[in-house]
Amino acid sequence: MATPATPEALDGLIHDPYATYALLRESAPVRRVTGTDGNAAWLVTRYADVREALADPRLSLDKSHALPGNYRGFALPPALDANLLNMDPPDHTRVRRLVVKAFTPGRTERLREPVRRAADALLDPIEEAGGGDLVAEYAAPLPVTVICELLGVPATRRPDFRAWTDALVAPDPARPHLAKEAVAGLLGYFTALIAEKRERPGDDLLSDLIAVRDEDAGVDGDKDGDGGGRLSEDELMSLAFLILFAGYENVVQLIGTAVLGLLRRPEQLAAVRADPALLPGAVEEFMRHEGPVLLAIRRFPVEDVTIGGVRVPKGETVLLSPGSAGRDPDRFADPERLDVTRDASGHLALGHGIHYCLGAPLARMETTTALAALIERFPGLALAVPDEELRWRPSMRARGLLALPVVC
Repeated sequence: MATPATPEALDGLIHDPYATYALLRESAPVRRVTGTDGNAAWLVTRYADVREALADPRLSLDKSHALPGNYRGFALPPALDANLLNMDPPDHTRVRRLVVKAFTPGRTERLREPVRRAADALLDPIEEAGGGDLVAEYAAPLPVTVICELLGVPATRRPDFRAWTDALVAPDPARPHLAKEAVAGLLGYFTALIAEKRERPGDDLLSDLIAVRDEDAGVDGDKDGDGGGRLSEDELMSLAFLILFAGYENVVQLIGTAVLGLLRRPEQLAAVRADPALLPGAVEEFMRHEGPVLLAIRRFPVEDVTIGGVRVPKGETVLLSPGSAGRDPDRFADPERLDVTRDASGHLALGHGIHYCLGAPLARMETTTALAALIERFPGLALAVPDEELRWRPSMRARGLLALPVVC
């Protein structure tokens, strides 16, 4: 059986994750660690093991399969907790199939021009000031604008949405009440917004999800073997919450680390300036090299399983690392090097299998558009502080900058 990680190794997962992952892939690719919550988990770091485990139906996302006392997560009310990140088939199959009806490629493409307009508007004051913090002033507000546009949230309420999401993404240990207030705020607002959209539907994703929720298709029997044909009211509410939360946090971090990656490597920045057609492929490389998701959503074996030759008991917590998998030299040549011309297909930053990110096309379009607007606007873009002064979020799960000061 794998040995527990030392305190030094755990500290490395927060402060120097990629060097620590490199050591773990060599010495203990499936290793029992103690998380920041004090609970034990099995950390999986090699590409082949992570990819296989992401698609293994024996690894459940349903928290009811966790051993008592083995997992402690942030407690959400049922109306926000009934989402795809906590579901297995058949419920996952049913809900995802219904959501796909509303989450169309056409809707993503229609958002491209609004995303570019929002990006340009956010860059105006940065240009006037000669620089700024690209996280606080660009990467963070842009996804809120996009997600609110997608869901049909009025512009007047978007500052509230950003405040609520910030309180959940980066909770303040000294003020734990803020996260609870954010949950209450989101729940109350979504309840009112769903009622409003039900009365007066618009050309937005939330209105389409409500139509899916309220239509009668599939209620006469489980013809597809997927647990029925409708969304429950809690599932509808939870989907709106998940779209907001996942669509905000990950894109913020991806834009920030992508820009930093280019600023650290002037030859790569010059390459995408010279040939903007490289940007879509470059976004895949940014996700592989330093994507926002170091650890995928926790999983719980429904029976004893063997991962990478290590037996993991039923009900224990399993953490799969797309961040480590993207740096695995057995899958990607010279993986520590960022190369915007690399074929990075097959990376696991967006998942794999039935839980592959539903919003992947939107995340790709949004990041590509945000980077294009920035690169076109600022030919002299540069860091405003030494690289070693940049501060990162202290998290084992997510990789992201707290601030990115630049001059332009």
